Amino acid sequence: MTIDMKDMIVIDALELSKWDRDFVIMLQKGGVTAVHACVGLWENARETLTKVAEWHRFFNENSDLVMPVKTGEDIETAKRIGKLGIILGAQNTSALEDELGLVSVFNEMGVKIMQLTYNNQNLIGSSCYEETDPGLSRFGKNVIKEMNRVGMVIDLSHVGTKTSLDTLALSSRPVAITHANPDWIYPSKRNKSEEILSALRDNKGVLGVCAYPHLINGADTTLEEFCDMIARTADFMGIDHVGIGTDLTHNMSTDFLAWMRMGRWTHEIDYGAGSKASPGWPDWPEWFQTPDDFPNIANGLEARGMTYEEISKIMGGNWHRFFTEGFKSEKELAKCVSLT
Repeated sequence: MTIDMKDMIVIDALELSKWDRDFVIMLQKGGVTAVHACVGLWENARETLTKVAEWHRFFNENSDLVMPVKTGEDIETAKRIGKLGIILGAQNTSALEDELGLVSVFNEMGVKIMQLTYNNQNLIGSSCYEETDPGLSRFGKNVIKEMNRVGMVIDLSHVGTKTSLDTLALSSRPVAITHANPDWIYPSKRNKSEEILSALRDNKGVLGVCAYPHLINGADTTLEEFCDMIARTADFMGIDHVGIGTDLTHNMSTDFLAWMRMGRWTHEIDYGAGSKASPGWPDWPEWFQTPDDFPNIANGLEARGMTYEEISKIMGGNWHRFFTEGFKSEKELAKCVSLT
């Protein structure tokens, strides 16, 4: 049986792919309403400005197909008019350098999500790949408060355990993990422990379960296994705290893969067992090769026994609710409360 997705808001909370018109059309064929797209990994402030400018040009040149998303209402508009909504976000806080004021600057430019760390420790805190994690820095605590103030969503996907728990304890607003899985189902340094996901649930945050092959059982992972993971995660966290964040890497070059993994910080990359050769991009499961395979996930969840309402929440409803509140500034939230 094929589930009818035409009335669903479908959101992918992270895609790191080559953006062109063909890719947008694939997403639309897959029924996707909005996507969180990456504008930076290791880039400094000036380099990130160029990335944002490139996205602004992409919006202008493809305005018949796409629109920028800065509010939850923008997601609803994208659904209504049949365009793909794109949420800009950075997978690192390197763009802030050491200047707190750049949080509001990038927020005003439309960068609505920022991951605190990528794969290395930075001025904010530690990544999940560091041997030790001292937690949030003094600067990091101020960045959290400023992101809360302006309505920029905090992402903990690549962030270390202590830094994540510090953030969840400090943040006055719900926090996101846009693309990761429970580590007791698929063990990985990048996946998240019961402790972190319990804290995320208590924070009223959302986890985007991830199809990236290294965070599941590789290309051999079946659709049934992936949907079973989603159901088990929803049982643990509650149905309102789980969404999708595929981390799809469609048509990306191997040169970009080297930049993604290591940036500028080393000239010689050790990929394990003394190998200096890049293993290349991983193969993806047969049920999720391109964005137009999104209905496979919805159909798999239905086969797993989930209701239409539950599937709608996981496919995008939870992210829609989360982003609608998360993208508002504290001043806007206060105004909403005063009107009710």
